[in-house]
Amino acid sequence: METKEQISNLISDNPIMLFMKGTPKQPQCGFSARIVQILDFLQVNYHSFDVLSDESIRQGIKDYGNWPTIPQLYVNQELVGGCDIVQEQFQSGELEKTLQSFKKT
Repeated sequence: METKEQISNLISDNPIMLFMKGTPKQPQCGFSARIVQILDFLQVNYHSFDVLSDESIRQGIKDYGNWPTIPQLYVNQELVGGCDIVQEQFQSGELEKTLQSFKKT
């Protein structure tokens, strides 16, 4: 499968999709760890992809979202952003409003 198609499928199949370094249980960078902490704190269901496991996805997601860094958080197929933006939206309460319908039950 072509990289762009694989990324598109991951984003469209998962309402909250996090492209990160490592896994939620074992993040491999502080920025990825911070987004995982925020999503876990908000108690939402999300999926993740470890970009360290696939170099084509690691580069491809940067091209796909026209965003130069990882992690990248997508909600309803829209790029929210990287760690700084996610953290700002979390602190302002905007992220919680956006993710309210995805709370774990």
